[in-house]
Amino acid sequence: MILNSLTINNFKNIAEAKLEFSPNINALLGHNGMGKSNLLDAIYYLSFCKSFSGLPDQKLIRRGDTFAMLRGEYMRKGQSEEILFGIAEGKRKSFKRQGKEYQRLSAHIGAFPAVLVSPRDMDLITGPSEERRRFIDMIISQTDSVYLDRLIRYNNALQQRNRLLRDHVVDPDLYAAIEASMAMASEYITHARAELIARFGEIFARHYRDISRTQEMPSLIYRSSVESTGLPLEQLLEEHRRRDEIIGHTTVGPHRDDLDLTLDDMPVRTTASQGQSKTFTIAMRLAQYEFMREAVGMRPLLLLDDIFDKLDSSRVANIVDIVNSDIFGQIFITDTNRDHLDSIISMTGADSRLWLVDSGCFQPLPDAK
Repeated sequence: MILNSLTINNFKNIAEAKLEFSPNINALLGHNGMGKSNLLDAIYYLSFCKSFSGLPDQKLIRRGDTFAMLRGEYMRKGQSEEILFGIAEGKRKSFKRQGKEYQRLSAHIGAFPAVLVSPRDMDLITGPSEERRRFIDMIISQTDSVYLDRLIRYNNALQQRNRLLRDHVVDPDLYAAIEASMAMASEYITHARAELIARFGEIFARHYRDISRTQEMPSLIYRSSVESTGLPLEQLLEEHRRRDEIIGHTTVGPHRDDLDLTLDDMPVRTTASQGQSKTFTIAMRLAQYEFMREAVGMRPLLLLDDIFDKLDSSRVANIVDIVNSDIFGQIFITDTNRDHLDSIISMTGADSRLWLVDSGCFQPLPDAK
């Protein structure tokens, strides 16, 4: 899949832009806060119907303006396709594919796959379990529509149960109905997560060793809060109901699962260096890319947002060598250093385009020397 062009109006700090992209490498140069990451966020939005920054849709409208619009023109499986997003102040967003409005945005997830590698990925190591669950859910949701449906159903039922707990509702039949719905969705969710990590781990470990060129042994271990008890979720929910009423939220279920990240059997969070931690998260994202490419039958877009900071030159060279392989397709990369980008483009030898980004404006620059 290739993103041929992107038109932007009033998205974050970008007032107006239209960029024609290379099918290979697209590099964005500029100081921090100038709009490089905002461009990647626009591309990300057209794949996921949301911002990777976590901002609500209304906050994406450029300050002082009343609407925002994104239009992406793609070549997907040999066919030209257009994705259009628009939002106006105080109104619901519009999200269209080939001019047709989506009835359910979940139907779009996975159709235009993308993988983002960014400094925020350190949250996979240092952040709460929610970050690691989100990582797993994002991969599976783009490759399995049934999983996404079950996840939505489970989260809706979970919200209903938490509302009952907060409101001190004591109707056991009402709880039982909601808990049955949670249990039905939970079985599929837990199985899919465990299966993903079992298949994903080998790909991830290979990418880690290819970047680090060491014999360190990284691993990902899925921890199910339900399966570890040996009891069905419905029984656990009933047993925990009184405690949950006191606490005010549900304390057992797939929303409490986690992923253990280890290096040589030691927790990455407490024992790994900055370079090891960053290598770990980049390897997770590159493995995500390779897994998704095989699952969806096309190359996702690869978005590399300022990823080379705090990495030594040998690991940078190894990453560039990896993404220059036939596994990867169109790449978008940001950096604050022109020499750095020139070196990366030169190492790949692929067709490329380079822009200087300044206060939301994009100026084409000549090719690397």
